Amino acid sequence: MSVIASAGTAVDGRQQQAPADLPWIEDAGKIAPKDARELSRLFFDRLQDLEEGTREYSYARNTLIEMNMSLVHFAARRFRGRGPEEQEDILQVGTIGLIKAIDRFELSREVEFTTFAVPYIVGEMKRFFRDTSWAVHVPRRLQELRVELAKARDHLSAVNGSAPTVAELAAYLDLPEEEVIEGMVASNGYTAGSLDLPTGDADADEGRSYAETLGDDDPAMELVEDFQALAPMLHQLDERDRLLLQMRFGQEMTQAQIGAELGYSQMHVSRLISRLLDRLRAGMLTES
Repeated sequence: MSVIASAGTAVDGRQQQAPADLPWIEDAGKIAPKDARELSRLFFDRLQDLEEGTREYSYARNTLIEMNMSLVHFAARRFRGRGPEEQEDILQVGTIGLIKAIDRFELSREVEFTTFAVPYIVGEMKRFFRDTSWAVHVPRRLQELRVELAKARDHLSAVNGSAPTVAELAAYLDLPEEEVIEGMVASNGYTAGSLDLPTGDADADEGRSYAETLGDDDPAMELVEDFQALAPMLHQLDERDRLLLQMRFGQEMTQAQIGAELGYSQMHVSRLISRLLDRLRAGMLTES
């Protein structure tokens, strides 16, 4: 049987749903993507003149959705790494994006519907991941336990008038307390708080964020100041002293190696470096 019939052809007695100037498409999902692009322009052109809520409008709109479902499957491919268990949800939310695109598309935009629709479809898929994905990966067993714990906590709170204890949750769910505690800890991975959020009471903490309460001063910052103060003093050293510093601290040579290189005894090299460091240290203290 042909996929496309004339508007006057009876298909399950529903030919009256198709406007006279639109073909009746028996199975829009079987339309090839290339043909769907051409037919979509025809259906969009007619859809803007039809009255919303009529059977003709519903036929045109639903046919557009079915014809362009290939766009949803195309967009879903980029998320196939998330596993087959999520594919059905991905296709469902992608279909929502397709419907939004159809309702907002206008031929006057002078852009292909595929170009217009794909961002809507992918946007709905990403929104789905943002709203339902965990901030950190936890085993599926603990993800499911989080849901059970939430239901049990709501029920026991309503019955007892107060938040349930771990023991009460364990008894209600018939689980070991250790497993309940593990599930409660894993629940913290469902959302991630921003380090820019204020800590505690804004007045008490003077509006400090979490980021401002974490960590400590980087000790390397002091070295930056030291290097800035040391640089001009190094320029004032003679060639021999600069060579000693370069060999000892730049090339990390031992005092014996330096002595062999310069023709000095190891003891003499040790005295030269000690006096040099004392002079630089005294200059640093004077600068500070």
